Amino acid sequence: MKSEQLIEHLVPDREIAEPSYLQVAQKLTQLIELGEVPAGQSLPSERVLAKKLQLSRTTVRRAYDELRAKDYLSTNGRAGVAVKAPPRLSPRLGRLKGFTEEMRELGMKPSTRLMERGIVTDRTLSSLFERPTTAQFLRLVRVRLGDGTPLSREVAWYDLSAAPALAEWNVVGSAYQYLYEHCGIALTCGEQTIEAVMSSPEEMAVFEFAEPGPCLLLKRKTYSASRQMIEYVEGTFRGDAYAYRLTLNLEQPPLP
Repeated sequence: MKSEQLIEHLVPDREIAEPSYLQVAQKLTQLIELGEVPAGQSLPSERVLAKKLQLSRTTVRRAYDELRAKDYLSTNGRAGVAVKAPPRLSPRLGRLKGFTEEMRELGMKPSTRLMERGIVTDRTLSSLFERPTTAQFLRLVRVRLGDGTPLSREVAWYDLSAAPALAEWNVVGSAYQYLYEHCGIALTCGEQTIEAVMSSPEEMAVFEFAEPGPCLLLKRKTYSASRQMIEYVEGTFRGDAYAYRLTLNLEQPPLP
């Protein structure tokens, strides 16, 4: 949002009893939470905003202090005031785990919003799973949340030939746990790729982005102990919330 537009949105209503600094703080908070003022955007200085809104610098300072108390703003000396990016989650890669376990490891409460559920046949999927073209797959479209915040939009397919009991799953809890307890299948390994993408219109709606933003696209094939592919997932994670960590080990000593 351009500076002129931002200032127009922050004009307080002088006809109501609520203090002007609170009005400005609430309006700015709403713009940040809606994504209209994105992380990293610079805000007008106290002096400039006070002049434009015809308020005292003390009033503007109190409004900014309200947002600093919520950890929404950072002050960078001569660089002025800017909107802070939310702290990124930093899950470790290198061990197979589902979203539910990952969130619990990060100290967050996992939850899921089911968007679509269906049983499908698809030639491309059949080829991917190395199944006949008539094979059926459970297809799920889910929004995965941590502490109530949408973190990813996930499309997953499960091979019903290998795990027919999944057709009765009510999509509550962990898929990995259900596979183990009701299908007798333990998922033991996977292959995963990560690439940078821009959010699609569907993902913009889920993440409440005002415009397309950077995301991480994770594609994973997951296998049972017998190396049978059971799951294929494409999950889009919001780029302002995720930063994956890898531990790298040298397999052999460096050459002298």
